[in-house]
Formats: sequence, C-alpha cells, structure tokens
Amino acid sequence: MAIDDLSDGEKLPSIRSLSKTLEVNNVTVINAFKMLEQEGLVYTVEGSGTYVRKPLKNYGLMNLEEGDFELMLSGIYPHSKPNVDFASVTPSPDLFPIKEFKESLIEVLDRDGGNAFSYPEIRGYEPLRESISKFLLDNYSINLSVDGILITSGGQQGLDIISKTLIEPLDVVFVENPTYPGAYQAFKSRGAKIIGIPMENDGINIEILKSYLKRYSPKFIYTMPNFQNPTTICYSEEKKRELLRLAIEHDFYIVEDDFLTDLTFNNSILYPVKSYDRSEKVIFIKSFSKIFMPGIRVGFLTVPEDIFKDVYKAKHSTDISSSGYLQRAFDLYLRNGYWINYIENIRENYKKKYDLFTSELDKLSNLGISYIKPNGGLSVWVNLDDDISQTKVYEDCLKLGLATVPGNVFSVDQNSYINALRLSFSTPELDEIPLGFSILKNVLSNIKNEDKRTYMPFV
Repeated sequence: MAIDDLSDGEKLPSIRSLSKTLEVNNVTVINAFKMLEQEGLVYTVEGSGTYVRKPLKNYGLMNLEEGDFELMLSGIYPHSKPNVDFASVTPSPDLFPIKEFKESLIEVLDRDGGNAFSYPEIRGYEPLRESISKFLLDNYSINLSVDGILITSGGQQGLDIISKTLIEPLDVVFVENPTYPGAYQAFKSRGAKIIGIPMENDGINIEILKSYLKRYSPKFIYTMPNFQNPTTICYSEEKKRELLRLAIEHDFYIVEDDFLTDLTFNNSILYPVKSYDRSEKVIFIKSFSKIFMPGIRVGFLTVPEDIFKDVYKAKHSTDISSSGYLQRAFDLYLRNGYWINYIENIRENYKKKYDLFTSELDKLSNLGISYIKPNGGLSVWVNLDDDISQTKVYEDCLKLGLATVPGNVFSVDQNSYINALRLSFSTPELDEIPLGFSILKNVLSNIKNEDKRTYMPFV
C-alpha cells in the first residue's frame, strides 16, 4: 500500500513487523523511515512509533497576504488549519465554564426580562462596574470608584478608544519592542509616530527609555508588565515603580494592557503598575476574553478624570455601548463567586500543559533553542541560534502541520527578533504537544544538517 493511501496521523507498523513482512533487514526499514521523515511524509514520536504526516497545502509564509498574521494571532487561519497549533493563544473550548455562565444568563432573563436587552449606560452597566471595582481591590489592591471604570467590548476596543482619545497625527507613542501587533496597528491607524523601547529580562530598558524622553514627549507608553506579549517577561517591582515615576516626571500616560496577570503557576502574586498609581497616570485596560470565553467580549478600562469626557465620546462613537445582556450575566457570574473557582481550574489545566511544553522544549537545547521559563501566561518566547532562520523554521513546520509565530511579527520595524519564535500552549491538547515538538525537532535537525545558507528575513 502506498503512503498516499494512508490517513494523516495513522501509525505505521513497527520496524520489526515491517522487516518480517517485507523480508528485509531492520536497517533497510530504518533507512526508509528516515528518508520518509526527511521528505516530511512521516514523523516519529519517541517511545511511541512512526506516524503518517500529510503536508498541508498553500499555507506557507509567502502565501500569507498582508494582515493574515493578525488573523493567525487571533486563532483565525486564512488557509487550512494546522494539525498542531502553537501559534494562537485562544483558550480550549472544553475549559469554558458553560454550566455556570448558562445559569447566569438564565437568571438575568428571569430577573430582568426585556430590560436585559435595553441599552445600558454608555460607560457600562453600573452593577458590573461595582463588581469590577471590588475585583480590582480584592485581587490587585487597586482602589477605584465605579465612576472611573468604562466597560468595553474586549481589550482591543479599549486600545481603539484610547487611540481615538489621545492620539493626533504625528504624536509620539512609545511601545515595548517586541510588542502586541494589535496595539501597534491601532496606534498607527491614528497617525502616531511609534518608537520601540527594547525589552530586558526584567522589563523595559529603563536607560534607553530615559534617553528617548530627553528627545521626545510621548502621549503615552504602551506596556504589558505581567507576562508581556510576546516575550512573557514580567517586570520587576523596581521597574514598575520607576516607569510610574518617569510618567509623573515627564507628564505622559502609561497605557497598561493586562489579560494574564491572574495566570501564574508558582503561587506568586503579581501586581499591575496601576496598583502603585496615585496620580492617575495609568490607564488600565483589562480583557477577560483570553482566559474566559473570547466570544463574551467583556473588558474594561480605567479612566483618568481629565480625559473622561473624551473617552466617553469615543466609546459612544464606537458602538454606543457594549452588550447589556452579557454585562448583566457577567456581573452575576462575578457576584456568585464563580470566577475564583474558574481561575483555579484553568491554572491547574494550563500548568499541566506548561510543564509538558517546557519539558519538551528542554529536550531541544542541543538544536539551537534557548528560552527563559515564564512560570505563567500562555506562551514561551524562544530564541534560535544565529545560524537558524526563523523563516525557514516557520515554513518547514507549517508544511508538516505545526503552526508557530515568527518573532519579527511582533517587532516594531519587522526587522528585529528574526531569530525568535513565539510558541503557545493554550490551544493544543496535552497529547498534541509531543507531536508538535516532534515536528519542531525534525525541522531543526534537518536545518542543522543542511549546508550553511543565508535566508532573507521575513518582511
């Protein structure tokens, strides 16, 4: 039977079995398997066996149209969906708290009837803002009044609203480099001059930030201090406080984007920069989507008093108000204490994935892979040896059915971080993680065995 007649993922007979059936020696079968693996037609899982791999069609890097990477980062695939997804940070649907949230939805309908579908106040359903105010105090020691909170339809809308409110064409905005592409595009769409500040292992490079502050007067700096996207770096407390001090001294806002502070795996307690803010210099944006249910689209931002009217108008011009029904249901979900149990459950689930993921990564250290364990979040930022092209790794992995994200997708100029990958563990099931790493190992091994070449970086 030809390999084309076999199904993707189908296990091949053992070497001993094939040797006996074909009446050849074991070495012949081993060499045949190696040839098939080099062609990308099979992959081997150590201790398990050899499996058929049907290469995906029309999903190479050069086939991606402009904007397709942004879709991929959101878990939307412009072509065939890969067999193993290390690219997106979309949570697995089997983790969604369907039962508890369904109870909240039904309770809202029974309690409020048709009022559940009326427009709430533009700044958001007041009881939900009360619940979020309590959430901030209980979890982050942020003491904020209900009037300082604006409900948004997810974190991305918060970024869009702040962009509309604060940015005029040619205004300077600082961002971490690398950074989240969705934020970069929001700021760019308003005509901002965007300047990247490089990241260090404990947060943004403060000395470079200080040097740029002597030359520019930014409207704000965009930052993700806890499990930064894509590097998963957490700022030290010293850098959080110094960043806030500089914002006060030079009179700029800190736009703090948070969605993963709650997802720690080592019992550490992380605080946002907003926790230290007493001068209303931090605009805190939080989305519940990435660790709750993406389709709910519930988030919020904190609004300094001096820009409240402008933020209010920007929200109204965007969508008038966010879904009143979902706001009421999420309010009940928080009030009934479901959130605490849910966070504990997903921490336990993601911790298992994280432990397996990093264990598999550790096995590739001899193939040009290095990384810092984040102990939280949903991704790992991987550095490759200088002689390994991320483009080659990305393309070859994708041909074999493994989706990754090249590091320069997150670069401010797309010419930096050309030897890095972001690998995420939120989407794959536990049994898919070893399969994904068997593909990555195969690709890296083949690249290491090839003659040294120079590849053009992705632009």
